[in-house]
Amino acid sequence: MEWKLLTYKEEDSAAYIIINRPEVRNALSNRLVDELEEAISQIEKNDELRAVVITGAGDKAFMSGADIRELVERDAIIGRKHTRQRQELFGRIENLNIPVIAAVNGYAIGAGLELSMACTFRIASENAKFAASEVKLGIIPGAGGTQRLSKLVGKGKALEMIIFGDIIDAAEAFRIGLVNKVVPQEKLMDEVGEWVKKIKALPKLAVQYAKEAVNRGANLGLEQGLAHESYLFALACTTQDKKEGVAAFLEKRAPNFTGR
Repeated sequence: MEWKLLTYKEEDSAAYIIINRPEVRNALSNRLVDELEEAISQIEKNDELRAVVITGAGDKAFMSGADIRELVERDAIIGRKHTRQRQELFGRIENLNIPVIAAVNGYAIGAGLELSMACTFRIASENAKFAASEVKLGIIPGAGGTQRLSKLVGKGKALEMIIFGDIIDAAEAFRIGLVNKVVPQEKLMDEVGEWVKKIKALPKLAVQYAKEAVNRGANLGLEQGLAHESYLFALACTTQDKKEGVAAFLEKRAPNFTGR
């Protein structure tokens, strides 16, 4: 696929997706959904990748929401089709075998908030803004917002954000647990780069299993979650990196993980 609305590159075992519609604050259109699906397909096929970074072009917006021009034409049938497609896409992002970092460089509104929440980590610049603003358009979040927001910030705060649709700043987003870290705008990508380096230094399979245990456990009862955790722990015990990690600890040296 020819990239028209995003930039995609792979560099040093990391994939970078830059949403490139700055003229409309990187709004999510149907074409952009298709391009994001293709980018995620490429990532899923590349076993050499260790991390993914998603951000928006420019310094105004990560993603400002859905493209309102397309929203005008949505009826029940089209609305159902589009929400299910976007839910599936964001689910694939959430459940990638490797961590995904949202570098939130400005507005993350509506679909932008939903995309950021599908990522493993959210690092925000000080000028980032967040909102679940769909109710103000007479609709509700439809790409996972009603489900993921409550898991991140709790039911009460999620309902407040979804029903009132008010914008919160980066400091408030950090306070309520919506983002992992806030840094000055000019330091955002440097900070993201440091997180990517930390991820690449870790044993790949252990990171994958830990992410799966948390994600799946969030949708299971305690007993089922514990059983799945035990299964993944057992798998981790079969890896070469487990042997290396334990040996390095006992020998008081830095481990040399190989991802096996």
